[in-house]
Amino acid sequence: MKSIKITILYLIIFVFLSCNNSDGINDQDNNQNKTVVNKFGQLSIDGSNILDESGNVIVLRGMSLFWSQWAPNYFTEETVKWLIDDWKCTIIRAAMGVENGGYLDNPNTEYEKISTVIDACIKLGIYVVVDWHDHNAEDHLESANDFFDKISKSYGHYPNVIYEIYNEPLDESWNNVLKPYSENVINVIRKNDPDNLIIVGTPNWSQDVDDVIGNLIDSNNIAYSLHFYTGTHREWLREKANKAILANIPLFISEWGLSEADGNGIIDIAETNLWADFMELKNLSWCNWSVNNKDETSSILLPTTTAISGWNDNELSEAGKIMKDYLVKMNSEIFDSLSE
Repeated sequence: MKSIKITILYLIIFVFLSCNNSDGINDQDNNQNKTVVNKFGQLSIDGSNILDESGNVIVLRGMSLFWSQWAPNYFTEETVKWLIDDWKCTIIRAAMGVENGGYLDNPNTEYEKISTVIDACIKLGIYVVVDWHDHNAEDHLESANDFFDKISKSYGHYPNVIYEIYNEPLDESWNNVLKPYSENVINVIRKNDPDNLIIVGTPNWSQDVDDVIGNLIDSNNIAYSLHFYTGTHREWLREKANKAILANIPLFISEWGLSEADGNGIIDIAETNLWADFMELKNLSWCNWSVNNKDETSSILLPTTTAISGWNDNELSEAGKIMKDYLVKMNSEIFDSLSE
């Protein structure tokens, strides 16, 4: 009888611990589901749209960091977390400078900065654009291949990662220069990562998106970059973009700003509203330029703001106040759904 009692006691303890452990697992699963990436999962492209894992059209909205060699202090988990918690970003673009003291001169240092941002975005559950921030990438093909080979080997199994393989090409031929460059880098990435999104640069500072009509890259989940600044680029560029969309070309606005094209000048509110309406109407994902305190119109922080997070409205520039309000307005429904 004694042995039977002991067996029953052990059985009760086992059931109790199993229940508690099961509750812990469930709690962990619930917590994991409370992120943007767990909600939307693996992204893909169908026609001109980006889809989530369930096949629904998704629009990502967030901020771009500034050139990594010139504003490295924001390439931190602290900054990423603030942009998620306070600004409701669902995506961050990590703009890794290539020339002018960037990756070509300091590959290990710049790689570490990018890795820090990627790790933070994965930990905190948002998407991240890994941006080869270069205007002459066709001249640096070997370095680009080396970089994206390492990134895709390390992070290609995470659905968070989006590759931007050429920031803003200059006046280069799509067919003779940009397409061959892109195909080369894409082949390197696809050996390690078969399905994450890849953003390809288009001619003339990523504006001539209509140049790729009828001449797309033959690979899956490829988007084409469109860049604009609302003080300079107007209806003529929206017409180009619309022409591409009507031709079933998926566009990704990996950079746009509230300024003129040089980062300074006016904030044209009327044009900004037209662009905002256009992006929403066409389901275009985007990252706004930029998280920095440089004394220029497109920076979201005032030059006197030295903190890398925790900014109050008095520390934001005019562009920063506009962008924060807009991001919170447009993305709050997504974040509210994570807490349900």
